[in-house]
Amino acid sequence: MGYPVGYTELLLPRIFLHLLSLLGLIRTLIDTGFRILGLPDFLESDPVSSSSSWPEPPSMSTAAHHHQESSFFFPVAARLAGKILPVIRFSELNRPGFGSGSDCCAVCLHEFENEDKIRRLTNCQHIFHRSCLDRWMMGYNQMTCPLCRTPFIPDELQVAFNQRVWSESELLAEST
Repeated sequence: MGYPVGYTELLLPRIFLHLLSLLGLIRTLIDTGFRILGLPDFLESDPVSSSSSWPEPPSMSTAAHHHQESSFFFPVAARLAGKILPVIRFSELNRPGFGSGSDCCAVCLHEFENEDKIRRLTNCQHIFHRSCLDRWMMGYNQMTCPLCRTPFIPDELQVAFNQRVWSESELLAEST
Protein backbone atom coordinates (compact mmCIF):
# COMPACT_ATOMS: atom_id res chain seq x y z
CA MET A 1 0.00 0.00 0.00
CA GLY A 2 2.24 2.82 1.13
CA TYR A 3 1.53 6.42 1.91
CA PRO A 4 0.00 8.76 -0.65
CA VAL A 5 2.63 11.02 -2.08
CA GLY A 6 1.66 14.65 -1.90
CA TYR A 7 3.86 17.68 -2.35
CA THR A 8 1.55 20.32 -1.00
CA GLU A 9 4.41 21.72 1.05
CA LEU A 10 6.05 22.81 -2.24
CA LEU A 11 2.94 24.70 -3.37
CA LEU A 12 3.35 27.60 -0.93
CA PRO A 13 6.99 28.38 -1.81
CA ARG A 14 6.14 28.27 -5.54
CA ILE A 15 3.27 30.74 -5.08
CA PHE A 16 5.52 32.91 -2.94
CA LEU A 17 8.23 32.92 -5.63
CA HIS A 18 5.72 33.85 -8.34
CA LEU A 19 4.39 36.67 -6.16
CA LEU A 20 7.92 38.00 -5.60
CA SER A 21 8.61 37.89 -9.34
CA LEU A 22 5.40 39.80 -10.03
CA LEU A 23 6.29 42.45 -7.43
CA GLY A 24 9.75 42.81 -8.97
CA LEU A 25 8.19 43.35 -12.39
CA ILE A 26 5.81 46.00 -11.01
CA ARG A 27 8.74 47.75 -9.30
CA THR A 28 10.68 47.81 -12.57
CA LEU A 29 7.69 49.24 -14.46
CA ILE A 30 7.18 52.00 -11.87
CA ASP A 31 10.90 52.86 -11.88
CA THR A 32 10.93 53.03 -15.69
CA GLY A 33 7.83 55.24 -15.64
CA PHE A 34 9.50 57.64 -13.21
CA ARG A 35 12.58 57.89 -15.41
CA ILE A 36 10.50 58.53 -18.54
CA LEU A 37 8.58 61.30 -16.75
CA GLY A 38 11.82 62.85 -15.50
CA LEU A 39 11.03 62.35 -11.82
CA PRO A 40 13.78 61.60 -9.27
CA ASP A 41 14.82 58.04 -8.65
CA PHE A 42 12.48 57.16 -5.77
CA LEU A 43 13.22 53.47 -6.01
CA GLU A 44 16.94 53.25 -5.38
CA SER A 45 18.23 50.04 -6.92
CA ASP A 46 21.66 50.33 -5.28
CA PRO A 47 21.72 51.62 -1.71
CA VAL A 48 24.82 53.44 -0.53
CA SER A 49 27.74 51.62 -2.06
CA SER A 50 31.14 51.12 -0.54
CA SER A 51 32.56 54.16 -2.33
CA SER A 52 33.42 57.28 -0.36
CA SER A 53 30.54 59.38 -1.71
CA TRP A 54 27.42 59.13 -3.83
CA PRO A 55 27.68 59.61 -7.56
CA GLU A 56 27.30 63.17 -8.75
CA PRO A 57 23.74 64.12 -9.71
CA PRO A 58 23.16 65.06 -13.34
CA SER A 59 24.29 68.56 -14.15
CA MET A 60 21.61 71.16 -14.65
CA SER A 61 22.57 71.72 -18.28
CA THR A 62 22.32 67.99 -19.02
CA ALA A 63 18.98 67.76 -17.26
CA ALA A 64 17.68 70.84 -19.03
CA HIS A 65 18.80 69.41 -22.37
CA HIS A 66 16.96 66.13 -21.80
CA HIS A 67 13.89 67.70 -20.23
CA GLN A 68 13.44 71.07 -21.89
CA GLU A 69 9.70 70.73 -22.00
CA SER A 70 9.53 69.69 -18.34
CA SER A 71 9.86 72.91 -16.33
CA PHE A 72 9.52 71.09 -13.01
CA PHE A 73 12.41 68.62 -13.41
CA PHE A 74 14.51 70.71 -11.04
CA PRO A 75 12.45 73.12 -8.93
CA VAL A 76 13.35 76.76 -9.57
CA ALA A 77 13.95 77.51 -5.88
CA ALA A 78 16.31 74.53 -5.55
CA ARG A 79 18.32 75.59 -8.60
CA LEU A 80 18.69 79.14 -7.27
CA ALA A 81 19.63 77.92 -3.78
CA GLY A 82 22.24 75.65 -5.38
CA LYS A 83 23.79 78.71 -7.01
CA ILE A 84 23.90 80.62 -3.70
CA LEU A 85 25.37 77.88 -1.48
CA PRO A 86 29.17 77.69 -1.81
CA VAL A 87 30.89 74.52 -3.05
CA ILE A 88 34.41 73.94 -1.71
CA ARG A 89 36.74 71.01 -1.17
CA PHE A 90 36.83 69.60 2.34
CA SER A 91 40.57 70.29 2.54
CA GLU A 92 39.88 74.03 1.96
CA LEU A 93 37.60 74.25 4.99
CA ASN A 94 39.28 76.47 7.59
CA ARG A 95 37.44 75.65 10.77
CA PRO A 96 38.79 74.43 14.10
CA GLY A 97 37.78 70.88 14.93
CA PHE A 98 37.46 69.76 11.31
CA GLY A 99 39.83 67.40 9.61
CA SER A 100 40.22 65.07 12.56
CA GLY A 101 38.92 62.15 10.48
CA SER A 102 35.82 61.61 12.60
CA ASP A 103 33.65 64.08 10.67
CA CYS A 104 30.96 62.52 8.53
CA CYS A 105 28.10 63.67 6.34
CA ALA A 106 24.80 63.39 8.20
CA VAL A 107 22.96 62.42 5.00
CA CYS A 108 25.06 59.50 3.71
CA LEU A 109 27.06 58.84 6.91
CA HIS A 110 30.36 58.64 4.99
CA GLU A 111 33.41 60.37 6.41
CA PHE A 112 34.65 63.43 4.59
CA GLU A 113 37.86 63.05 2.63
CA ASN A 114 40.14 65.92 1.68
CA GLU A 115 39.14 65.93 -2.01
CA ASP A 116 35.36 65.68 -1.41
CA LYS A 117 33.29 68.57 -2.73
CA ILE A 118 31.12 69.89 0.06
CA ARG A 119 28.50 72.58 0.56
CA ARG A 120 28.61 74.65 3.73
CA LEU A 121 25.27 76.14 4.71
CA THR A 122 25.53 79.85 5.45
CA ASN A 123 22.88 80.03 8.19
CA CYS A 124 23.82 77.08 10.39
CA GLN A 125 27.38 76.29 9.15
CA HIS A 126 26.63 72.56 8.74
CA ILE A 127 28.50 70.83 5.94
CA PHE A 128 27.39 68.02 3.62
CA HIS A 129 28.70 66.31 0.51
CA ARG A 130 27.66 68.35 -2.51
CA SER A 131 25.87 65.38 -4.10
CA CYS A 132 24.00 64.61 -0.86
CA LEU A 133 22.75 68.16 -0.40
CA ASP A 134 21.89 68.54 -4.11
CA ARG A 135 19.82 65.38 -3.94
CA TRP A 136 18.12 66.72 -0.81
CA MET A 137 17.31 70.04 -2.51
CA MET A 138 16.54 69.00 -6.07
CA GLY A 139 15.33 65.46 -5.63
CA TYR A 140 13.08 66.07 -2.64
CA ASN A 141 12.52 69.85 -2.99
CA GLN A 142 13.72 70.54 0.56
CA MET A 143 14.96 74.06 1.31
CA THR A 144 16.08 73.50 4.91
CA CYS A 145 19.15 71.97 6.55
CA PRO A 146 18.77 68.17 6.88
CA LEU A 147 20.06 68.36 10.47
CA CYS A 148 18.53 71.42 12.12
CA ARG A 149 15.86 72.51 9.56
CA THR A 150 17.27 76.03 9.34
CA PRO A 151 16.32 77.59 5.97
CA PHE A 152 19.11 77.60 3.36
CA ILE A 153 18.54 81.25 2.48
CA PRO A 154 19.44 83.85 5.14
CA ASP A 155 16.54 86.00 6.34
CA GLU A 156 18.01 89.20 4.90
CA LEU A 157 18.13 87.62 1.41
CA GLN A 158 14.75 85.86 1.54
CA VAL A 159 12.70 88.67 -0.07
CA ALA A 160 15.14 89.08 -2.97
CA PHE A 161 15.33 85.29 -3.35
CA ASN A 162 11.53 84.97 -3.53
CA GLN A 163 11.33 87.72 -6.15
CA ARG A 164 13.93 85.96 -8.27
CA VAL A 165 12.10 82.63 -7.96
CA TRP A 166 8.87 84.28 -9.13
CA SER A 167 10.55 85.99 -12.08
CA GLU A 168 12.27 82.78 -13.23
CA SER A 169 9.03 80.83 -12.79
CA GLU A 170 7.24 83.34 -15.01
CA LEU A 171 9.98 83.04 -17.64
CA LEU A 172 9.62 79.26 -17.63
CA ALA A 173 5.84 79.54 -17.94
CA GLU A 174 6.18 81.90 -20.92
CA SER A 175 8.66 79.65 -22.72
CA THR A 176 6.38 76.59 -22.57
